[in-house]
Amino acid sequence: MIPMVITDSRGRVIKYARISVTDRCNYRCVYCMPEEGVKSRARFETMRYGDIIWLSRILVSLGIRHIRFTGGEPLVREGMADFLVSFREEFPALDISMTTNASLLSGFAGTIAKARLSGMNVSLDTLDGDKFAAMTRLGDISDVMSGIASAVGRGIPNIKTNTVVMRGFNEHELPDIVKFSQKLGLIPRMIEFMPLSGNLWRRENFVPSREIFELLKPAGDWKPEARGRRETARGPAKYYTDARTGLKVGIIDAISGRFCPECDRLRITAAGNMRACLFKGEETSLLDLIRGMDEAAARGAILTGIGLKPEKREDSADGLCHMSDIGG
Repeated sequence: MIPMVITDSRGRVIKYARISVTDRCNYRCVYCMPEEGVKSRARFETMRYGDIIWLSRILVSLGIRHIRFTGGEPLVREGMADFLVSFREEFPALDISMTTNASLLSGFAGTIAKARLSGMNVSLDTLDGDKFAAMTRLGDISDVMSGIASAVGRGIPNIKTNTVVMRGFNEHELPDIVKFSQKLGLIPRMIEFMPLSGNLWRRENFVPSREIFELLKPAGDWKPEARGRRETARGPAKYYTDARTGLKVGIIDAISGRFCPECDRLRITAAGNMRACLFKGEETSLLDLIRGMDEAAARGAILTGIGLKPEKREDSADGLCHMSDIGG
């Protein structure tokens, strides 16, 4: 059977969905949400695990080949690790991954390993305990280190560290973060600071990808990875290989790079709203269709929502939001 392929109005093949399982988080990272946090949705307003599986069946039937679970922080939701195992049983051939801050990971790594994830992204913006506490407002970096060690020890594959680069905070730590990640067999990735919330983003903190590359030079003799490699093909990061060691680092030029022409993703919030573009405020509501198990209407709404995907990112205020609200 030939798998279905869906394209948007610009001919981009849509094959990747990011599904937020919760808008709640145990951190208050300064680039993600205000210090007082944001008002969380009531439980009945959030997709149940059964809702997510039902929706995912439709997404897969439409051509989605990779689903990543995000939050908030996914592991603050009760039963998340067990859900991953049951989700794998439902979709044995699907590319399944998760993004986490790793603070709770040590207690769940054994169960998550049974889900045979394709990969895991771990947020790691600094190695300094005091700076980490200031950045997350609630976090203890030792919890993250324990979580990472547990994931590595349990054999969870393709673990990447994600570092949001901010001038005046962590730009001079990048070589150390690269070396730390590579020592554990992880793939470090550096991400440009994105203006997703008008009251949290500051232009003076922005470090462009070309400067990030220069800051990484002490950690390796970096050569661009050939196009078509698996890591390059799966996402927006541009990967570089150390000519001396063969180890990799990725840079996501989310602002300066304009990777819109290759964007293949959809985002679905914990409330069951679909966004075709991270920076576009328009959303397609799916929750009532999911709860009503109206497959034809849900498929139609998803396809209509894909039609809203713009040709390129629009730098306007209508799409600004807190990252925790849409799952990254």
